[in-house]
Amino acid sequence: MTLLSYEIFQTILEQGSFAKAAQVLHLTPSAISHSISSMEEEIGFALFIRGKNGVKLSSAGEEINPYIQRIVSAEQNLKQAVSQMKGLGAGKVNIGTINSVCLAWIPDIIRTFVEEHPQIAVELYQGSYNDVVEWVRNGTIDIGIISEAASDGLPFIPLAEDDLVAVVPKGYMPADTKYITPEDLKDQPFVIQQDSCDIDIIKYLGEYNLQVRANCHILDDQSAIAMVECRTGILLMPKLGLINPPDDVVIYPLYPRHYRQLGVVCLSKDFLSPAAKVMTQHIRKLVGEER
Repeated sequence: MTLLSYEIFQTILEQGSFAKAAQVLHLTPSAISHSISSMEEEIGFALFIRGKNGVKLSSAGEEINPYIQRIVSAEQNLKQAVSQMKGLGAGKVNIGTINSVCLAWIPDIIRTFVEEHPQIAVELYQGSYNDVVEWVRNGTIDIGIISEAASDGLPFIPLAEDDLVAVVPKGYMPADTKYITPEDLKDQPFVIQQDSCDIDIIKYLGEYNLQVRANCHILDDQSAIAMVECRTGILLMPKLGLINPPDDVVIYPLYPRHYRQLGVVCLSKDFLSPAAKVMTQHIRKLVGEER
């Protein structure tokens, strides 16, 4: 197998078809098919399942995909390092993050980064904590921004502390309420996000042995707040996710204070591409100035 065959494999996966991959790589469809057939013959298993709606990975393809992604990513990093040594400064960085960071930080991060480094392309992936960790491990992204509690052993570069807060329907708590305690949350109905998005809240509930009576199981912050607005339950969430909350909810701090530690995760701090290193430095500076 050659580096070109790995790039062909990756492009087919990205484009969803052999024909589109041929167009992107400026190769003939027969050359694409021949390359994959050669890989399959060498490996001894089919890599793609062909269907009416395109192609998808076979079980064998799923197994080797992370390794191929790492090889292609390493080759791209090498090209960027050589370009940097020549003073060209070109490159590409792929970032993955969660909903709240996408809304609160990413627009300014990308806008200011592109202004300072127009020669570096930026590609963004949004998903759950689990998605971001998996994308880092299989080479889909260079860096991710998530909570330390969800980093799953990946190298972690701290950025900021993000307080956890309680979002409550207006008028639900006594008028003199200043903050929410674990005692206040006992036997309350909750709006809960999926575990892969809400690991810091799950830890908080576990620390105080709070039994959850969940009426709603939601994926994103905005939908969860909407459920609180219609008086379905109380929501615990990171403060960063509060973008223009509606008037029919009240935001209370938690006492004692609890927070999630947000930061950058990567596969290896020592082997980040030049573009990813520059982006990481940019994020640390920008988020540090905002704090």
